[in-house]
Amino acid sequence: MFERKGPPQGGLFLVLDGLADDRSIYSVMDILIVSVRRVTLLFLFLVAFLSTLLTVFALLEPAWSDIILVSLPCALASAFLLGQLFRKRQPGQKLDLPKLQSKPVKQKPLKRVVIDGSNVMHWRDGEPSFDPLHDVIRKLKVLGFTPGVMFDANAGYLLEGRYLDDAAMAARLRLPENAVVVVEKGRPADPVILAAARDIGAVVVSNDRYRDWEADFPEIRERGFLVCGGYKSGALNLNGIPQQTS
Repeated sequence: MFERKGPPQGGLFLVLDGLADDRSIYSVMDILIVSVRRVTLLFLFLVAFLSTLLTVFALLEPAWSDIILVSLPCALASAFLLGQLFRKRQPGQKLDLPKLQSKPVKQKPLKRVVIDGSNVMHWRDGEPSFDPLHDVIRKLKVLGFTPGVMFDANAGYLLEGRYLDDAAMAARLRLPENAVVVVEKGRPADPVILAAARDIGAVVVSNDRYRDWEADFPEIRERGFLVCGGYKSGALNLNGIPQQTS
């Protein structure tokens, strides 16, 4: 997923939104224990209060004296239970309820891929189509990667005969809008793709060798930075894609 950070020195730098590293989960059992104890405490307070109120009323009204047989034991029992709960506390301490334990979520390393959409859309039979893009995205996700796609400004005209912006492209690719970028008209997509990959530590899926940009992006010559692909006997192949680590 891409987030525009502004175009320093004429280039558009993009970053991939990763998963938060500080996520935590709480024990469901601890939450249930805390909830039950708080509800129980509230219930005992209400029983003690109402029972005491009824007992006083019955003492003042002889006609209601029979209520004391029920209200007085309830008042005494609820008071006793409340006393047991509070007696365990040290002076100045809060009610002894179990603390929620934070447990860090173990996450797999995030593998990032920038897809050269204007190149990949020609992979099947040389004609522009969304089909190879869907195939590549699906395969990368199965392999455990988070894909982002970038296009030249004219990609929509080649695919549907009209301009398609980020949101329109994302809808057709079934990706979040911030995972797709259509580079503005007049700006070549190649350096934007390479800058994005450098910035987020991603590999690039494309059959373009980007030789015109080797001076600015020497990592192009590094093995594994560029992943090429195509179809053989109707099946998609990606050559040199790094495997997701466990």
